[in-house]
Amino acid sequence: MDQRCDCHKTRKRSGEELKLLCNRLSRIEGQVRGLREMLGRDVYCTDILIQVSAVNAALNSFSKELLSEHLRTCVAENIRQGNDEVIDELVGVLQKLMK
Repeated sequence: MDQRCDCHKTRKRSGEELKLLCNRLSRIEGQVRGLREMLGRDVYCTDILIQVSAVNAALNSFSKELLSEHLRTCVAENIRQGNDEVIDELVGVLQKLMK
């Protein structure tokens, strides 16, 4: 069963935030392309695994930044407006992130 949200929520990000997040993703894309190239060059398995670990760390860093902004903006605003349902939403997201 597909667990995606059908609510189609959006959030307008500042130019600075968008640039920061996009730059992080661009670096991650480059790292993933590097992994593919390493495979093509028959690089030793452990060297590739170390690079995979670096990609995972970069993705975790991206997630932490995005989560931090989400807490400061979306969650805080919803709580101020009396929408406590956002807490259940956040708990669900955190459970998925911690798998």
